[in-house]
Amino acid sequence: MDETDKMRLDKWLWAARFFKTRKLAAEAVSGGKVHLNGQRSKPGKEIRPGSRLSISKNSLEWDIEILVLPKQRRPASEAVSFYIETDESRKRREKEVALLRAARAAAPVHTEGRPSKKGRRLIHRFKQQ
Repeated sequence: MDETDKMRLDKWLWAARFFKTRKLAAEAVSGGKVHLNGQRSKPGKEIRPGSRLSISKNSLEWDIEILVLPKQRRPASEAVSFYIETDESRKRREKEVALLRAARAAAPVHTEGRPSKKGRRLIHRFKQQ
């Protein structure tokens, strides 16, 4: 077995674009948000193709199997080929995303601060009509 068939867990999570930085990936692993083969692990744990990961980020969860250990970070379109996600996980995540979108659409639009002088004049004119 050579060095190309294993990689640090935090580095793989960053390369597969689950996290924006390696530091965020390492913090997630240390905080118990990522499980390797059903168990908590450390950011420096070496992974191999065939390893199974459970990733929790915000309210979303992924159950994946690692297929590829990339040599460097690649575009998101290529990064999805580094792993395969279970159908159950994908359906659960899509359902959660739909609920989040519906909640965001139902929430009132938040305006920032007080209206400007021009805005106050328009409001005053509107109320007088």
